[in-house]
Amino acid sequence: MNKVFLTLSFFMGLVVLASNYLVQFPIKYYGLEQLLTYGAFSYPIAFLITDLANRSYGKIAARKIVYFGFVIGIGFTLFFSTNFDDLISVRIAIGSGSAFLVAQLLDVQVFDKLRKKKWFIAPLTSSIIGSTVDTFLFFSISFYATGVPWITLSLGDLAVKIFVALILLIPFRLLLGTLKPV
Repeated sequence: MNKVFLTLSFFMGLVVLASNYLVQFPIKYYGLEQLLTYGAFSYPIAFLITDLANRSYGKIAARKIVYFGFVIGIGFTLFFSTNFDDLISVRIAIGSGSAFLVAQLLDVQVFDKLRKKKWFIAPLTSSIIGSTVDTFLFFSISFYATGVPWITLSLGDLAVKIFVALILLIPFRLLLGTLKPV
C-alpha cells in the first residue's frame, strides 16, 4: 500500500495546489465573475481521492492521506502560489488549509458511517457535506471584508462542486476495482 498511499497523497497535494491557484480567477464568461472561480472544478477531486482510499483501505488510511495531502498541498501552495506581500494570497493559504483539513476529515467520518449503504450513498453524501463545510470555511476565511463577493462566489462554487461530485461517481465506481479492497 506504500506506493498507492504516496501516489494518492501526492495527487491530493496537487489538487490542493491547483485549487488554491485557480480560486483566484473568476470565470469571466456569461456574467459568472461574481459567482464562480475555476477552483470549483478541481477541488472535488480531493473528495474522490479521500473516498476511494476510505472505501478501499479504511478510514485510518484515508485520514493519513488527508494529513499527508494537507502537508504536501499547503507546502506546494506556500512555495508556488503564495505571495507573502499580498494579504489575500496569505489568507487563501490559511483558508485553504483550515477548510481542507476540517472538510476532508469530516468527509472521512461521514463516508465511514455510510459505507454499508448502496455504493453511491457514502461518496455522494460525504462529498456534499464536506464540500459545503469546505466552501463556506474557505471563502469566509479567505475573502471576508476584502471587497471580494465571497458569499455569491461561495454559492456558485458550491453548486459546481455538487454537480462535479455527481459526475465523479462514475470514476469512483470505475476505479474501485483498481485498488485493493479492505
